[in-house]
Amino acid sequence: MKRPVALFLFALFSAAALVPAAADPVQFKLLPNYSRATFKTDAPLETIVGNSVAGGLSGTLTVDPAKPQSAVGSIRVDMSTVKTGIDKRDADMLDPRFLDVAASEANKFVTFEVKSVEIAGALEPDKAMPARVSGILTIKQKPVSVVAQALVTWVKLGAEHAEAQKRFGFTPDNIKVRAKLATTFTDHGMQVPQLLFLKVSNEIQLETDLTFVRQ
Repeated sequence: MKRPVALFLFALFSAAALVPAAADPVQFKLLPNYSRATFKTDAPLETIVGNSVAGGLSGTLTVDPAKPQSAVGSIRVDMSTVKTGIDKRDADMLDPRFLDVAASEANKFVTFEVKSVEIAGALEPDKAMPARVSGILTIKQKPVSVVAQALVTWVKLGAEHAEAQKRFGFTPDNIKVRAKLATTFTDHGMQVPQLLFLKVSNEIQLETDLTFVRQ
């Protein structure tokens, strides 16, 4: 082999060796004690806020930090664990006018299935990146296409955080997702709630603060 050709091939293979191989998608699971979901809707005299309690959320996420646009996953909230501060109102959410859990156990659950992610580029450790997450929101078994505005952070923990990993269930690779989206009662086949003679807003604002740990 002639020397110029050999040098060219050596340089080509050396350059290729310096290019990092594409990472494989990583499986994550939701850490319930460090995740929450909240809903808000406006009433004439107050803003009604419901918060999930520990153990009320579950979910999975599969994402390649180098190509987060291809992420897939799902989140599930058990609405029987959501509290608004008034026990009667919490019970009313489950009755036939709204979720109607007596008709079907599946009506208890609100789910969001990730379909696509718009994000500027690869995830960088400890950098919050804005994203648009398109998915299917299902309430009372009625799916609706929605878009969530999100901040996604790939949280890397080193050996110095070994105690936190052991004690709280974190892993060296964690994904933090804060998201907001909107839907309506009527989109999901529910009546618009009424307080005395005053109707609550039809619009529901949903917010999540989710922590996923590597499986």
